[in-house]
Amino acid sequence: MQATAFTFDPATHEGSVLLDDGTPVPFDAAAFDAGGLRLLRPGQRVRIRTEGSGEARRVVFVTLQTFPDPAAG
Repeated sequence: MQATAFTFDPATHEGSVLLDDGTPVPFDAAAFDAGGLRLLRPGQRVRIRTEGSGEARRVVFVTLQTFPDPAAG
């Protein structure tokens, strides 16, 4: 799934992305660290994996579109 980076705190590695319909979805440090990134800038297109639905939806993996998702294999 693709999204756009919306917020990112480099100190905590937490932030949020916007889905293509404009829905914000948060991610924690574990999701960021799983993607192998060092920094994320708001506005970057990213590849994500989510779990849950509705208000419980959360990002469990975030990386750049050009980076592989090891679980997608």
